[in-house]
Parts: sequence; C-alpha cells; structure tokens
Amino acid sequence: MDTLLAKPVQEIPDGSLAALRRQARACHACPLWKRATQTVFGEGPERAALMLIGEQPGLQEDREGLPFVGPAGRVLDRALAEVGIDRGTLFLTNTVKHFKYEVRGTAKLHKRANAAEQAACRMWLAAELARVQPRLIVALGAMAAQTLFGNGFRITRDRGQWRDLDEHTQGMATWHPSAILRAPGDRRDVLYRELVEDLRSVARRKP
Repeated sequence: MDTLLAKPVQEIPDGSLAALRRQARACHACPLWKRATQTVFGEGPERAALMLIGEQPGLQEDREGLPFVGPAGRVLDRALAEVGIDRGTLFLTNTVKHFKYEVRGTAKLHKRANAAEQAACRMWLAAELARVQPRLIVALGAMAAQTLFGNGFRITRDRGQWRDLDEHTQGMATWHPSAILRAPGDRRDVLYRELVEDLRSVARRKP
C-alpha cells in the first residue's frame, strides 16, 4: 500500500502493530526521545476503517503512553459521541510520537516539533498507515494536514473537504481539539461546531 503521505519517507518499518510499537519505543531518530517519558504510538484496531491523525502528544499522553487522553482528548471524545462514532472502532495516532516541551517554572509547556523532528517521525506514521490500511483518514490540525496533503494545505481554507488519496482511500482535515481549547470566547464554540460538522461528514461515510 502507498504510504498516502504527501511528504517523502525514506524507510518504512515493517511488522504487526505490536511489533511496530516495540520498535518505536527504541527510536532515537531525533532528539525528542531524550526528554520524553515514553513513545506515544497509535492505538486502535489493526484493520480500522477510520484513522484520526493528530499532531503530537501532550503532557498527559506522555505520562500514560496513549494518544488523546488529556484535555484535547476529552474534547475529541465529546465530539465523536455527538456524531455517533465509537472511539473503540477507530485508530488514533499522532504525526510525532514524543512530547516536546519547554519548562517554565515547574510546568512543561507544549512546543511544536520542528520540520526535522516531524520528518524523523514520519516513518512511524507511514508504517501505521501501511499496517492499518484505513479507508477514511482525518487529519486533526495543520501539522497532520500538511503531512497528509502537502505544505499548501490551509485548515482555514480547506477543512472539511474530502480528497481522494488513492482509489480506495479518502482523507479530510479539520480542527485539532487543542486549537479549540486555545481559542477565545465565542470563537471556541464556532470551532467546536465546525469540528462536529466535519466529524458528522465522517460518520456518514464510515462503513
């Protein structure tokens, strides 16, 4: 299967999801592993029809080793419930598998992975795609969307639009739940309703 990624991947690890997860735990392809608690690999059925791709783990994900278990995950869970998608039926992952942060006082504050760090981690996302072979893919946020669709993609302009990735697979992008949490006042409500609207479109197509 094609990796379906717009950006090149030099080498794609092979094996079952369990084997890939074990391999990813020992990944030192970029410096992010040095400060992270652990690798946060994807979770879900090995042949999930739907894959959701986020950007990178946060503090809670770093502690638990699972994607979307912090505040952004709770927003996502609420939106999925509204449209009738069972989280247990989909594969959830991130573009980058380690938590990147800066320390301010006693707090670890999220910091965006740079281009080199994203590129180093792309082989794991490609491996997840090759193993799961989802029929529908949703990119959550700009980092995931540009990894899937290219640097010209803009969430503000292109979100909610389905695109053919190959003859069997369609993809779209929408807001990352963390962007909703960061939005001020009424804007937060608007972005959340747009996320729900986009996920409702997913629910209509999901087998």
